[in-house]
Amino acid sequence: MHIGILTGGGDVPGLNPCIRAVTLAAADRGWQVTGIQRGWQGLLGEQSLVPLDRETVRGIDRYGGTILHTSRVDPRTAEGGDRTKEVLAALERNGIDALVTLGGDGTLRFSAHLSGLGVPVISVPKTMDNDVYGTDYCIGFSTAVSRSVEAITRLRTTTESHERIAVVELFGRRSGETALLAGFLAQVDRTLISEVPIDLELLIPLLLDDKQSNPARYAMIVVSEGARLAGGAQNMDLGKSASARAEDGIGFSLARAIEAKTGYGTVLQELGYLMRAGEPDALDRMVGFAFGALAVQLLEAGTFGRMLALKSGNYDHVPIDTLLGGTKSVDVEALYDPSAYRAKLARIEGMPMFLY
Repeated sequence: MHIGILTGGGDVPGLNPCIRAVTLAAADRGWQVTGIQRGWQGLLGEQSLVPLDRETVRGIDRYGGTILHTSRVDPRTAEGGDRTKEVLAALERNGIDALVTLGGDGTLRFSAHLSGLGVPVISVPKTMDNDVYGTDYCIGFSTAVSRSVEAITRLRTTTESHERIAVVELFGRRSGETALLAGFLAQVDRTLISEVPIDLELLIPLLLDDKQSNPARYAMIVVSEGARLAGGAQNMDLGKSASARAEDGIGFSLARAIEAKTGYGTVLQELGYLMRAGEPDALDRMVGFAFGALAVQLLEAGTFGRMLALKSGNYDHVPIDTLLGGTKSVDVEALYDPSAYRAKLARIEGMPMFLY
């Protein structure tokens, strides 16, 4: 069998362990593996394909990002119209029998589209937002949370030294899960998530109390990039570059509002890409290795059209179009107190490890 493997969308730590696992498991079976560079773009125009073997993937599990590079290209909306037929022709021309695709919502949606056209596909969910519907866990989530907790903890020294209010903005457009978990683990004063509008008339008195009741005279807030001020429009234009969005983002708006309403200075930190920079943590290495091995096992069994998943702590797989059936977001009733802007653990027994 000849397997093609690609990574699409934003990079996250844990992709390289998965690429290595797929390559080694295929090599054990005498199969050929080809890496498709730059996501779906690598199958359009001048194809960008590289052979993968034991030597080319040696040691890559220690590094973050993806050795195959990535793009956000969706062939159905590419320049010139729907180019799905071009992708199908490229697969046939290069003798690729099956695909293993690693990506978030966009990459996996096109994977499901190809599967519906008869292409043997196994898709692997990855996103530091952990918002792919149909799986409890996506590659990259643990490392993003770990990076965020480390950064928040370090920022305490500067915030305390200046007796300010820190506003730490984390990625999370549609789901506030990364912010909620990072804020809880770092034990910040308030966490603002994408699912609940921010009422400044409620929040500001809470912050003032947090700061004044703290002997060190400072307070810490974490906010999801997708959070909104109550009654306001979307806080940022996602079509802009990251640098152009900085002053349109919720973190900037919130910090300026806090300064105006309290008279206190703020420490504003947008973690952004640092959340997914660097090597994967132990959990993302483990899940990357396991998902890669499982993908090859399914291909060997002739089981196609599946999305790999973690369900209730167990490795599993679901129909590849499962992600189209809903959205994944924080269970506010069970896990969040909107009146206090804090995590709330209504119950622990029977909950999954990450408490989403």
